[in-house]
Formats: sequence, C-alpha cells, structure tokens
Amino acid sequence: MSHSSSSSSSSPTSEDEVQVEVNDEIYDPGEEMMLCMLELNRKIHESSESSNEIRRRRRFIQRNRKADHLRLVNDYFSASPVYEDHIFRRRFCMRRELFLHIVNALEANSMYFQLRNDGARRKGLSPLQKCTAGIRQLAYGVPADHLDEYLRIGESTAIKCLFKFSQNVVELFGDRYLRRPNADDIQCLLQMHEEKHKFPGMLGSLDCMHWQWKNCPVAWKGQFTRGHGSPTIVLEAVASQDLWIWHAFFGVAGSRNAPEINFTVNGTHYTKGNYLTDGIYPEWATFVKAFPCPEDPKRRLLNERQESSARKYVERAFGVLQSRWAIVRGPARYWYRKKLKYIMLTCIILHNMIVEDEGCNVTNWSNDEGDEPTQPVEGSNRGFHDYLRRNSELRDSQVHHQLRADLVEHIWTEYNNN
Repeated sequence: MSHSSSSSSSSPTSEDEVQVEVNDEIYDPGEEMMLCMLELNRKIHESSESSNEIRRRRRFIQRNRKADHLRLVNDYFSASPVYEDHIFRRRFCMRRELFLHIVNALEANSMYFQLRNDGARRKGLSPLQKCTAGIRQLAYGVPADHLDEYLRIGESTAIKCLFKFSQNVVELFGDRYLRRPNADDIQCLLQMHEEKHKFPGMLGSLDCMHWQWKNCPVAWKGQFTRGHGSPTIVLEAVASQDLWIWHAFFGVAGSRNAPEINFTVNGTHYTKGNYLTDGIYPEWATFVKAFPCPEDPKRRLLNERQESSARKYVERAFGVLQSRWAIVRGPARYWYRKKLKYIMLTCIILHNMIVEDEGCNVTNWSNDEGDEPTQPVEGSNRGFHDYLRRNSELRDSQVHHQLRADLVEHIWTEYNNN
C-alpha cells in the first residue's frame, strides 16, 4: 500500500461531508475560512472536469457482508472461536468481554452502530463489523482499505466507522475515563505515591507527547511546528503510578490546575498538590523539577528519586499508549483537528478502560461529588478575582523553590532513618 493512497483516503469525498465538517469546526474564524476556500476550489475543479468528460458512476462491489459477519463471529465471538483469548487480546488490544461491552454500549446508544437495511432492503454491516473496523485502525494504524479483504468494508465506510467509533466512545465513556480526580481518587493518589516514593502531595507526573501531523494544511504549519522539523500536535497528560491518565489536553500545551489539598513537608504547610516535571516546565508552585547538575548529596538523592522512577510514569504511559494504539505512533493522515482530537481521546479512554479492566486502577469511579461546572454570579466580580488569585498562587516561583528545598530535607531525613 503506497503512502499516496493512505493520504488521499482522508480527503473529503462528498459535498455533504464537507458541509458537515465546516459546520462542526469550532476553533477559529481563520480555520473556517480556509475550509470554505478548500470547498470552493474543489467545486471549481469538479465543474471544469464535468465540462470536459462525463462523470462515471460509482462502481458497486458485491462484498457479501452477511457471510463475512458469520466468519467474524466464528473466528472470535462464538462459543468455541477459532482464535483463543490470547490472540484476541493481541489483535484487539483488550479482553473479549471488554470489547463486547463497548460494542453493546455503542449499539444501544448510537443508531449508526445498529444493524439496519439499506435502500435495496439488504442487511447492512453488523455492529461487530463496524466496531472491529474502528478498533483495527486504532490498533494497527493501517489505511482504511486494508480492512476490505477481511471485513468487507470499503475505504470510505471504514473511515466513517473510525470517526463514528471515536466520537461515540468519547461521548459515552469520557465522563468516567477522562474525569478529574475526586476526593477519594486524590487520597488514594497521595497515599500511593508517598508510600512508594516518599513524595508528599504528589498527584502524578506531567509531560507532553508530540503527534506528527502529516496532512497539516500549509497555512497552519508554522504554528504547529516547534523545533521538530514537521508539524506536530501536542498531547499534555498527567499519569499516576498505575499508568492511569488523569489529565489529557490535546492541542497546544497548557496548564493543569492542581486540586486544593493540605499537606506538610519539613514543617511547611502547602495547599496545592504537585506534579513531577522535567526541565521544560516553568518554576511554578505545583511543579517539582530536578536540580540541574547537583553536587550536594541531598539534591542528588532528590534527583535520583524524581528522575529514576517517579517521573517516568507519564513516559511509560506514553510508551504503552503508542505501542497499544499504533495510529498515534505514526503520522496523522487526517485533515481536521477535531477528528484527530476524537481519535487521541478515544485511545486514552480505551487505555484507561484496559487499566481498570486488568484490576490495577486507583479506585472505583463515583460521580456522587459531581463535576458540574460552577455557575457564574451575575453582577459580581468575585469569580474573576478568585481566578486572578489562583493564577497568582499557581505561578509563585518562591513556593516552587521552597517546596523543592523542603522535599530535599524530607527525603534525606527519611533516607537516613531507613
């Protein structure tokens, strides 16, 4: 399969599809204007071609979808399947029970994943076929027409299956598997990291991952190129010891406000949790960075604890994410940022679902405390003043240096006592 066929498969294929994309984009006026110009140029090109030659009708291919559905069931989902559990786990990146749970949820909540008849009263693709097409593209990162021989799904249909699968997974499972940590989660994270690495107030490790954007529009390449030689989109994430990804921001690197907690280090009281980071992050109150070239044995001990294992959680999470979902390991072939965002968030949600399914998640999910957005108070500037206060506290470099100094003494004392 050549690269030209894989890149062309992500381009718009119909007038209705392009119109939907333009209406769905919610980023900035410049992006909407660019998409309108692309659509205008496409119409001009099509009109010039139609004046010279008669447009050919789309060729119909009889793929025998019913027979393929039966073969898929016989291979993986029957009482005695051809391929055993360990092969299913390798090819679908999850256990069979978890995959069927996702299929049933999508079938119950999305009309697209329900078995329906087409205009000729023929049975369409089954939910298993559509979900398998989505999972295989995420897991293998292959072009859409690679699935035609086995799943009997055309190129454009396979691309639509991927987009619909990603969008519905985010809408159905995002509240649970992309949630902010509640009070029980925070207590478990604090206890787990302090027992393991003796870092009081540690909520996880923070870092960024770059996903190369192969089909980035030329007009945007400048703003998406950051020293890597090619356009990339940044994923900023926070991961804990069990590799659960607690925070994911996909787009341009941004900050994650730490929750309000109370803890004491070396006799100093702190009110915000902290994240372990590398040298690219600023000296903020919620970041704990290693010392550059330390000579003091106390600082060398902090660097050893911080860099050798504790901060590697997010790096390990990125490695597992890329090895499990090959689509985020290779260059992104699609045009629209909204589609890429859904794909990345879907990979993170499925990653967290697998972590939970394998029994090593932090805590059971509960939405009793609620993550409802705060309602603004009309006629009052209290919310804006609170924002300025929190922002000032977050960027306090003196607290950053004080926290590092207290951690140095705390870890040194703990090391000598043991």
